Amino acid sequence: MKLSFIPHAVLLACLAVFSTAHAQQPDPAEPKKPTAEEMQQRIKQRIDEIEKLGWTRQGSGNLGGKAEIAIPQGYRFTPGDGTRKLMAMYGNPPTERELGMLATEGLGPWIIFEFEDSGYVKDDEKDKIDADEMLASLRESQQQGNKYRREHGLPELEILGWVVPPRYNEKTHNLEWGTRLKSLNNNGISINYNTRLLGRSGVMEVTLVCEPEEMEKMIAEQEKILAGFNYIEGQRYAEFREGDKVAKYGLTALIAGTGAFAAVKMGLFGKLGLLFAKLGKAAILLVVGALAGLKKLFSKLFGSRQPPGE
Repeated sequence: MKLSFIPHAVLLACLAVFSTAHAQQPDPAEPKKPTAEEMQQRIKQRIDEIEKLGWTRQGSGNLGGKAEIAIPQGYRFTPGDGTRKLMAMYGNPPTERELGMLATEGLGPWIIFEFEDSGYVKDDEKDKIDADEMLASLRESQQQGNKYRREHGLPELEILGWVVPPRYNEKTHNLEWGTRLKSLNNNGISINYNTRLLGRSGVMEVTLVCEPEEMEKMIAEQEKILAGFNYIEGQRYAEFREGDKVAKYGLTALIAGTGAFAAVKMGLFGKLGLLFAKLGKAAILLVVGALAGLKKLFSKLFGSRQPPGE
């Protein structure tokens, strides 16, 4: 993380994406909306493309030689290269810091791992984290971020409050927090959930992507999953030695640095993503990977929460 207060490319957001109820009257110049059969075929093609990235379904995943994560039952792992390809597939510019991803089969939740080589982050501020003060700081930086969003035609955001106030586990050196946000152009609600795992030479940033109604369940599930996370020998927080690189910021800056703006990540199927963008800004809420919207869209079209073949 850098003190520019611009967050990493993928923020945790659990959200609904498409709402045809707000679509404008058809414009003859706009592309023809795909039929249910066409959407079904495109969804299957996307699932097939994702499968080709290469996945490991048992054992552990190597996170860039810095850490390992046990692969839980029902999940699969792809390393940094596969993660970057998947993010690009959904129109998200890779940060080049991606080390791996856990995902359920089909189009289920994602847990993305990125590493910020910032140096050792001292936790001497662990008793100074004031939730009210941090929320005010996040809201102030979000106002700055909204300038960027206006310039790029993106919906402005309002931070409504904490879903999970900032908390630091001194035993595991995990820092986590969650905020509830509202899109000011259509009052759509999303949730950003953030976890930071402190290490000797930097911070592992963990991003959870799921649907809003899955949030409570997934927070608990992610907590169990992260019990299987371990920095390799020599990279653990407790292995810090005098002379090691020390980060120029502390725990409070790790939190404040995520408040600048939530980057929109739509890119459903390339041109298909643009098609839904043309349905009107009200049809798109804050998209991190189009994952949640794709699942909801499928359920509306076919009366099922699972894509064909799942």
